[in-house]
Amino acid sequence: MAGFATFSLIYSVQPLLGEFAREFRLDAAASSLALSATTGALAISILAMGAFSETLGRRGLMFGSMCAAALLNLGCAVAPTWPVLLAARGLEGLVLGGVPAVAMAYLAEEAPPSRLGFAMGLYVSGTAFGGMTGRVAMGIMTQLWSWRVALGVISAVDLAAAVAFILLLPRSRHFVRRSGLALSTHLAAWRTHLATPSMAMLFAVAFLAMGAFVTVYNYVGFRLAAAPYHLDQAQIGLIFLIYLIGMAASSWAGALADRFGRAPILMLGAVIALAGLGLSLAQPLAAVIGGVAGLTVGFFIAHSVASGWVGRLAAQNRSHAASLYLLAYYMGASVLGSAGGWFWRWGGWGAVTEYCGAAMLGVLTLGIALGRPERRRSA
Repeated sequence: MAGFATFSLIYSVQPLLGEFAREFRLDAAASSLALSATTGALAISILAMGAFSETLGRRGLMFGSMCAAALLNLGCAVAPTWPVLLAARGLEGLVLGGVPAVAMAYLAEEAPPSRLGFAMGLYVSGTAFGGMTGRVAMGIMTQLWSWRVALGVISAVDLAAAVAFILLLPRSRHFVRRSGLALSTHLAAWRTHLATPSMAMLFAVAFLAMGAFVTVYNYVGFRLAAAPYHLDQAQIGLIFLIYLIGMAASSWAGALADRFGRAPILMLGAVIALAGLGLSLAQPLAAVIGGVAGLTVGFFIAHSVASGWVGRLAAQNRSHAASLYLLAYYMGASVLGSAGGWFWRWGGWGAVTEYCGAAMLGVLTLGIALGRPERRRSA
């Protein structure tokens, strides 16, 4: 429920970027700010929320964040101007920070180490389901009624998901409340994680992989709405059904990483993503969709493995480690996702795939580097 609500709220605007461009008279790069404002604010908020959860607790903070974010998303549905909509989306990112980092910390504390990869894969599957449902439903509802009605409906659904979450989630058994933590304590925890080479490389994986993933989904809609495809909003929204494959890949990758090691599966994800980007350059619609599917599978494999790996490496201050991972993750979505608009404007889809391909080559390189200490430990 937490993964579903978080990602359906964050990415509900992604299939609407073309609608925003038309209604508010924006170009592609400017309309992408509706997503980047949320992910950028979320990246900043995650650091603070992860630290607060050490004192406030995990469960209640996640519930409050989900409710507040759903209400702000409802405000976006009635926003009269573009600046008001952007402000609401930014605030939404700030309050939503209480879910992702805290969820990773909760799982790292409550799941047995031998099952952590699988548990994290299930959580990532939930985020994939939320991202898919939000995007597909938004496209269909916008085609039937309007983007404002669509945003209102998804907000109401996520308020219901928040209630289900608080009723279903077991109370923490292994969380130890740490009261009176000074800022210096949090800074020392973040510094320790950043100074650990394997942790720093996993944070870089999150930045690059998420940046490539968001960029593709930001601009593929613009490509498919133009010649020779001329797809309408509902048809473009159906592209996000590809997330079903990502959901399966997340659980599969987490279980394989527990069994065969994390680095090989991380590298496999990068290779699949690169192959998908190459396929998407072909002209037939089926090839474009197949290429986006490959990128999606590769991304979810990499993200599932990397996020579980962070929880495994962080023996202490797990919420701080998770918050740094997600800071990098959402900064990748915000910074690289928006920058992709310049590549779209400059060179179209070919330039976008080269840009994303460079990011995924970086993920592959980091996977190779991360595999060296893992191989030494197994030897």
